[in-house]
Amino acid sequence: MEQTVGVVSLGCAKNLVDSELILGQLQAAGFTVTPRAEEAAVLIVNTCGFITPAKEESVNTILELARFKTRGCCRVLLVAGCLAQRYGRELLAEMPEIDGVLGTGAVPRVADAVWRALSGEKVTFLGAPGYDYDTGLPRLQATPGYTAYVKIAEGCSHRCSFCAIPAIRGPYRSRSMEAVEAEVAALAAGGVKEVILVAQDTTSYGRDLYGDYRLASLLRRLAAVPGVAWLRLLYCHPDGVTDELITAMAEEEKICSYLDLPLQHINRRILGAMGRRGDGRYIRRLIERLRNRIPGLTLRTSLIVGFPGETEAEFQELLDFMQEVRFERAGIFKFCPEEGTHAAVLPGQLPEELKEERYHRAMAGQQKISLEHNLSLIGRKVEVLVEGRRKDRYYGRTRGDAPEVDGRVVFTGPDRGMASGSLVTVRVHRAGEYDLIGELIP
Repeated sequence: MEQTVGVVSLGCAKNLVDSELILGQLQAAGFTVTPRAEEAAVLIVNTCGFITPAKEESVNTILELARFKTRGCCRVLLVAGCLAQRYGRELLAEMPEIDGVLGTGAVPRVADAVWRALSGEKVTFLGAPGYDYDTGLPRLQATPGYTAYVKIAEGCSHRCSFCAIPAIRGPYRSRSMEAVEAEVAALAAGGVKEVILVAQDTTSYGRDLYGDYRLASLLRRLAAVPGVAWLRLLYCHPDGVTDELITAMAEEEKICSYLDLPLQHINRRILGAMGRRGDGRYIRRLIERLRNRIPGLTLRTSLIVGFPGETEAEFQELLDFMQEVRFERAGIFKFCPEEGTHAAVLPGQLPEELKEERYHRAMAGQQKISLEHNLSLIGRKVEVLVEGRRKDRYYGRTRGDAPEVDGRVVFTGPDRGMASGSLVTVRVHRAGEYDLIGELIP
């Protein structure tokens, strides 16, 4: 009898890679993958457990999918990922709809878990976080065929006071260069043009395995892989941005001049309370080096407002820093007290209304910066990775735009059926806060 399986992936790109490995193993085990939840005999939710809103989304998704036990074909509902790792036994006790839980280290055992659950067993695969990703697990790509995420490390060894990831994912563990290169080569041979390297901290790559920062060396090896057009870096901790990495980004054409550099804040006291090393002077010097040495660099950052004890003056210092540095891209987040973290019990927790007000002020400032940057691109030519077409317009992304989090380029051109994944040149005619409007240059 044919067994169908569907996977819902929540949270970050790192979790998405796990979901693709789950899908690949189930397909290799003889299951038929379906994107339609009502058709699946087995439903798996790969959850996020990073902050309270993510946990709430995970629980709501579990409850939503549980409806297909009575309205669809679902016989088994499994919960995997970060929420299962942290609260697996509680989920099983409080949500009878769930037929099993798989922690973050159970990805290689997913087929076994599904078969057991189908036979009536309440599966509890909870143990040490993380797993060996270098053993050639099959992978079914869930992203568009021209773009793929590649996880270069698992876990995190930083001790940021607001973050529970080390408890959920374990300490930092780099994959070997050979394994990453082999995976990228296989993806490129299958048509992937854009490879996006992810880890909880990509710039720490290699320290545990080779005794030194090796991201620059890895990038140069990947830049030599035939078929790869763009290499993109996400989640780069500022402590690991070495001169070798900056030089590699400046010299290797395939490496996008794009750096995702989550800084969280600029005030020295707040950074100290967050468990982050460095201060405003170090951060400014780093940004100056990056901008001076990498032509056309697009900088993305993540910033937290409303951290416990943040004064109006400290928040204003952050706003002034944003205006000074003028990040092309920025994500603003309200502090969320995460259970089990030091920051959750710090004195001076701010009211939600104040955090919301500061969030909107910071967002408004960043939107103006983003608009001014985009307006400066009018009249310029940009390379665009075509993603699709709606009616009479194509859309895609530049080297300065990561999927999901950044803007798009919408452009007109001859109706010649450009395939998704094509690289074209577009002249920018108009600009908004996030998106660019242009015309194809033949």
